[in-house]
Formats: sequence, C-alpha cells, structure tokens
Amino acid sequence: MPLDMDIANIVGAACAAPSIHNTQPWQFAVDQGDILQLSASVERSLWVCDPSARLLYLSCGAALMNARLAIRVAGGQPDLWLLPHPDYSFDVLARIHISPGPPATPEERELFDAIPRRRTNRGPCTGRPIPGRVAAAMAEASRAEGAELHMLDADQTESVLAASAEASGELAADTEHQEELKRWIGTGRDDGIPLAALPPQPAREPAPVRTTDFFAATPAARGPKVEYERFPHVAVVTTAEDEPEDWLVAGQALERVLLTATASGISASFLCQLLELRDMREDDPPHRPGPANPQMIIRLGYATEPGVGLPRRPLADVLECRSSAPAA
Repeated sequence: MPLDMDIANIVGAACAAPSIHNTQPWQFAVDQGDILQLSASVERSLWVCDPSARLLYLSCGAALMNARLAIRVAGGQPDLWLLPHPDYSFDVLARIHISPGPPATPEERELFDAIPRRRTNRGPCTGRPIPGRVAAAMAEASRAEGAELHMLDADQTESVLAASAEASGELAADTEHQEELKRWIGTGRDDGIPLAALPPQPAREPAPVRTTDFFAATPAARGPKVEYERFPHVAVVTTAEDEPEDWLVAGQALERVLLTATASGISASFLCQLLELRDMREDDPPHRPGPANPQMIIRLGYATEPGVGLPRRPLADVLECRSSAPAA
C-alpha cells in the first residue's frame, strides 16, 4: 500500500460496519499495492430474507464508507470505482485506488473516531428530542453520499411502526425465514447477533424495535418487559433509483449517518423487516423511478444504556493480499 499504510487498520475499520444480522458479508483483497478490492461473501447471503441481495449490498456499502475514512485519516486519497466492472466477476462490488492525498479534514477525523463507538442499540431510549442541528447534520451526511435521509413526523412514525410490527409477525410465521434467522441469532460465534444484543421485551406494541420474529427464533431472549420511549425518532434512507449500485450508495450514506449520530451521542437500530418482506414478496417492481426508494428504516435516540458490542470475524478470514487482478 502507498504511504506505508497499515492495511490491517483500514480493513479492521471497514469490518466494524453494521451488517444484516451481523453476517459481515464482505471480503477484501489488496491488488498491485495500491488497490483495495471489496467483494461479497456469497456464502453469507441470506437467501430467504434478502433474495435480491439488497441488504448484503447495503452492508458492504457501510464497510466501504469506513474503509474510505480510514484511508483518508492515514493520509491517502480513495478513488472509488463501484460495480459493475466487465473485467471482474459478479461478486466484486468495488475497487478503491489509493493515492497520496491531502490531510484528513476535522469532520473526517471525527467520523473515523466514531467507528469503534458505533453500536446497534435495541434498548430503550429517553424521550429527549434530537436537536435540529444534529438532524440537519445527519441529513447532510446522507446527501453527501448521494442519498436522502427523511425524518418522519409523528403520524408517519406511528404508521411505520405498525407496519413493521405486522411484518415482524408475518416473518415469525414463515418457517423458512425462521430457520434462516436461527442460524444467525444467539450463535456464540464470531458473527451473528448474540442474545445479549437482542432487544428487551417491550411492555407495549408496536415497539420501536424488531421483536416478534426475533423472539420466535430465540425464545430464550425474552425477559422482563420494559418501557420504550413513547415518541420514537424514526428516519428512512432513500435513493433516487433502485439498482445494485444505488444499494451500495445507500450503505455508504447509512454508515455516514450512523457515525454522525454516534459523534453526537445518538444511538440507532434498524427496522428492516418491512423491507425484507417487500423483497421476499417482490411487492415492488425491480425499477421504480423517483425519489421514493426506501433502503433502510432507522430508529434513532439517546439510549438509556450502552449498546452491546458484536463479535467480528478474524482479519485473516476477510483479507487477502495478491499481486495481480483476478480473472473475469
């Protein structure tokens, strides 16, 4: 790598990104000394809940955002090429050419410093409102990556939470979905979601966290009922188009939003069961023009307790070094 960069730190930062059910569906390779390549780990795909690989692409996009920040803080300039590329196989999602660059900006350093502190938090939040300046900063973070962040009003939030709870109930009754979920929750491995990171049982529904299908897959996760915030903050990341490249864009935007939130002391969790059910049923056409292509639903807030850190795959499992590009 140029500038004597520590590739382990760059890929380690990338792998700290959130991913669907903590599947960590990414592989990195160093090519020709100055190319960092991101590929999808197809064997980590969720064929039931993510048949189009949308959530896999979003996960890899989030890792890509972290890698870019790590390169900038290390003194490099990442020149990003997103898929598709005719010279590479279908699972190659992006290649980053790294060259010497100007010093990282204070904002880049702040976002980079937030990477190890960012944790998905499914616990209750306080009723403290999100300041307007922070909401504006999160919206700008999304726009900087080519997506939009829409903070929902009270009526929209109520509607989304009700629909999410209904979707969670339908997924709990889907045998194939439940079998897939069981492979990734409470596993005790270096991937997946440990029981300690699952949400406490809410005292009332609809709750601002994913519950019914998670608890159906892992009954041991049920505990005493707790009160969640009465007025949750919910936002949606959208893109203008809805192609695989847009999913990678949305993943980068999502992670930039999450790091911006983390830097301001705000936690986040995801309500993606509604999007999973949509893709499983193919309710939407594959291409829908316009600004209303929801890619992720986020619940934001000031958590009452710190989030639980999730396990990560060993670096040796996700990083390969080679001297030439792979064959098509």
